[in-house]
Amino acid sequence: MTTILDLPLDETQAILRDSARNFVNERIRPIVARLDEHEEFPAELYREMAQLGMFGISISAEHGGMGAGVLAYAVLMEELSRGYASVADQCGLYELVASLLSEHGSDVQRDTYLTPLLRGDKRCAYAITEAGAGSDVSGLRTTATRSADGWMLTGEKIWIHNAPVCDFAVVLARTSVDLGKRGMSIFIVDMNLAGVMRGPREHKMGQRASPLGSLIFDQVRLPAEALLGSEGSGFKMMMSVLDKGRVGIAALAVGILQAGLNASLEYAKIRRQFGQPIADFQAVQWMLADMAKDAHAARLMVHCAARKMDEGQRASMEASMAKCFAADAAVEHSANAVQIHGGSGYARGVEVERLYRDAKITQIYEGTNQVQRLIISRALLA
Repeated sequence: MTTILDLPLDETQAILRDSARNFVNERIRPIVARLDEHEEFPAELYREMAQLGMFGISISAEHGGMGAGVLAYAVLMEELSRGYASVADQCGLYELVASLLSEHGSDVQRDTYLTPLLRGDKRCAYAITEAGAGSDVSGLRTTATRSADGWMLTGEKIWIHNAPVCDFAVVLARTSVDLGKRGMSIFIVDMNLAGVMRGPREHKMGQRASPLGSLIFDQVRLPAEALLGSEGSGFKMMMSVLDKGRVGIAALAVGILQAGLNASLEYAKIRRQFGQPIADFQAVQWMLADMAKDAHAARLMVHCAARKMDEGQRASMEASMAKCFAADAAVEHSANAVQIHGGSGYARGVEVERLYRDAKITQIYEGTNQVQRLIISRALLA
């Protein structure tokens, strides 16, 4: 079943949507139960996606991307998530790291990291979070101090996507303890350097094929060219890609919601109780109607924020609204999808049970929904 209430797209965006739908139906959906059950990282799938140009959708063609814009990226994220949110999450991670490298990297850094990343030859991680620094980045304790030939990196990052499998990470660290947010810088860290260690892989409630873990840096010697952009601009650089990241997560949440709606519509038509399909019962009809209207509303919010960004306008409030609304709707309605499926919806291996687990993290990462509400309220009161 295709997405209900498709929105207007240009030719490039529509081709990307249709290509992604075919890929989801042919390559992702047939194996998603296995990936979830075994927490399997589908490396071959990602190589195929790289060959199809699905990494770096909004990155300029000059730097190896498609140059199709944020809306095209959001369209891709929704379609991939309809198949499996873990796959979309990987695409979103690559997009954020590629954006940093494209916008702030040197020619050498782009050749060394961005080009192989978009080709699927290298895997990345985006390392901000620490035990004392989640939503509050001011609690950052990882430090990078100048050395004779570069930098010395020390600290630990937790809950880092791709930590168990990445080839390199972009790491936010303090380079000056007295300058607050203006004393943070970003470094590109190869995982094969002495002093770099990986913590054990975390076993998650949902999005289980997207590996999560910690990264430990024990006096890691970095060359001077490991610094991304200029010293002291790290916080600003990280924040500059968060609006795109939030639009991506909002689109991912819409994909989860749409998959739940599709599964619920199909099930409601074939499941019979009291001599008739449960789709004939008004209680079920209203749940389906609420799922459909919120999916449409969330998709509209995502497209609004993405279009504004593609027009070169600031869209922080719109991105926060889209992320907050879509994530809340995905959690609420994936629960309703389980309810519509009854007892069978509670069993492992049933799609809606997985969607319910996959949805919850969308209210937490890329800034919790409580943080999104703060951003929205401050914009309204400014």
